[in-house]
Amino acid sequence: MFTGIIEEVGKVVKIEQRGENRRITVEAATTPKELGTGHSIAVSGVCLTALDIKPKSFCADLAPETWVRTSFSRMHEGALVNLELPMKANGRFDGHIVQGHVDGVGKLIEFERIADSENWWLHIEIPSAIEKYTVFKGSISIEGISLTVAKLERNRCTIAIIPHTVEMTNLGSLKPGDPVNLEADLIAKYVEKMMKGEPAQNPLTVAELVEQGF
Repeated sequence: MFTGIIEEVGKVVKIEQRGENRRITVEAATTPKELGTGHSIAVSGVCLTALDIKPKSFCADLAPETWVRTSFSRMHEGALVNLELPMKANGRFDGHIVQGHVDGVGKLIEFERIADSENWWLHIEIPSAIEKYTVFKGSISIEGISLTVAKLERNRCTIAIIPHTVEMTNLGSLKPGDPVNLEADLIAKYVEKMMKGEPAQNPLTVAELVEQGF
């Protein structure tokens, strides 16, 4: 489990085809030092398995499904990616619950400086499957970053971005039209399922309860 608080921005230095999968090599100053082979790491919001770890780099294999259904479809050597290690059991919970399981891909509409401000507006087009879980002042993960919705107009989501977030993530490297990884708030999905009132698969009858001594 992750929290959407980015720890470091890495750089994709190599992409190679290995059978049906692609292997990426990511360079980073500090994150690799805390990894072990087989450990999980969120790369721009996608939970991947760390392999071939070195002091300043690690690799990860991407299945065709991961490549096609995430923002990795725009990935190239030199691309910047957001990195986050899993939350420790005794850690402080920042951000919100992020699983690293991308629900869909949005599109960057605009990343603009707010007039007479040091902050920015991030405008994202989001698919309807995710829009239903997105609410004003609610949480959403974009490229693995825990962000708060400032405005929601149908399939257009607007978020206020402070300078620190620009400095500590890959947002500044993205261009209009770029795909971005989106993960909806997990709690919203559980609430939806509970509100549907789906019955248990094999509900017990009164007769069965009596037979079992209740």
